[in-house]
Amino acid sequence: MMKELRRRRAAQRVKPGDGRALKRFRWWQMTFRALFHLRLTHDDGLQTVYAVDVRHSGNTSTGVVEAHLYRDGRQHAKSGLPAFFPVTGGTVEVKGSGFGLKRCHYVTAKGTEHQLTPDGDSAEGRRAHFDDAHPALSRVIGFLSSIMLVVALALLLCQLVEPVTEVEPIARRVGTFTSPVTPPTWLNILIGLGAATASTERALRLRYHWLLDGGVG
Repeated sequence: MMKELRRRRAAQRVKPGDGRALKRFRWWQMTFRALFHLRLTHDDGLQTVYAVDVRHSGNTSTGVVEAHLYRDGRQHAKSGLPAFFPVTGGTVEVKGSGFGLKRCHYVTAKGTEHQLTPDGDSAEGRRAHFDDAHPALSRVIGFLSSIMLVVALALLLCQLVEPVTEVEPIARRVGTFTSPVTPPTWLNILIGLGAATASTERALRLRYHWLLDGGVG
């Protein structure tokens, strides 16, 4: 029920587009722009090409991160994230995270999901191309990203639990906890940067876990 309520609220945020043309993706936009495409074929054989354009820096006037839906090269609708755009045969769902997008999918009326195709010039598109060209190495990088986040989360929990258990009422009830690892400040900073890099890499593949990526973000 809560999920359906969130969908209804998101639907109310959708506003009509102004018909402006979709701008080509430029290489220097890789750090702050995401662009995905969806090509749908109708029963009569005709096709509609949708595109989802997201600027992670947010709207220049409001600061709100928005998703812009283009249909056949023209802006059709826009919405703050999370966005749910009604399209032919289903809905395009767009959700953001602290490191990019965690979801950009076409969900049919029957519930089937398809991830939209990232633009080849975007960071997501280049990561997808790397995955196609070097699948084994890509899997290794993905595995290392997950391990980095697990390590960062474990250290964070240890450092959070220790001072909490030193509070007298808690110490009397459950005892105190001493972290087995106390990394120096420089190592904490290095681990934090590594975790942020790992979450960014996962965001390029639209991978997200509420505990791993959410904990870092």
